[in-house]
Amino acid sequence: MAPRILIVEDDTSILRGIELNLQLEGFETVTATDGRLGLQVASSGDIDLVVLDVMLPQMNGYQLVQRLRAQGSDLPIILLSAKTAEIDIIMGLDLGADDYVTKPFKVAELLARIKAHLRRRTPTEQYVFGAIQVDFDAREVSRDGLVVDMSSREYEVLVFLIEQEGKALTRDTILSEVWGKHYFGTDRTVDNFITKLRQKVDTPSSPQHIRTVRGVGYRFVSGADD
Repeated sequence: MAPRILIVEDDTSILRGIELNLQLEGFETVTATDGRLGLQVASSGDIDLVVLDVMLPQMNGYQLVQRLRAQGSDLPIILLSAKTAEIDIIMGLDLGADDYVTKPFKVAELLARIKAHLRRRTPTEQYVFGAIQVDFDAREVSRDGLVVDMSSREYEVLVFLIEQEGKALTRDTILSEVWGKHYFGTDRTVDNFITKLRQKVDTPSSPQHIRTVRGVGYRFVSGADD
């Protein structure tokens, strides 16, 4: 059965655009145009993920997140908002949202984040992209069926990139999450590991999966055409 996505958005053009693209990707969709109805549908127990606008009539997105988490819901929630200030993003995440996407956004990025959160919600023992197969239980990576010689840290960097698929990650974020907040590395540390990973699981001369985001850092995509 296809995952069922609830879209809560009062701008009908944005709502229909997201709904259409999700359906084209094979997802089932349910929609709501105000916060109270959104909460009612999200609480029904028949939803796998919520895409939620912040500015809504009846009940705003922040309040809806609070209510869902107070009910004990662990549904993945992706907030959408034109508010780009750091304080607004932090507020949304602190209240219990799993992700925050600022408007205007690229549909491909939103789809990638939805897929990544659904993948984490339904853990799988293996993950495949291109000619690469990652066995999470064995902590082993294969390319065209042959085991890739990979250090523990290289593996951890790769898994973190996969878990954050579609997101532009700064070098500082990668350092903090993989090496730990108290590690005093440099940008060059991350660059060196990315170079090694590209040699082992990508195409170094023209990376298809571990891509450089100019002025930011790196972004992982599972498909060459994403």
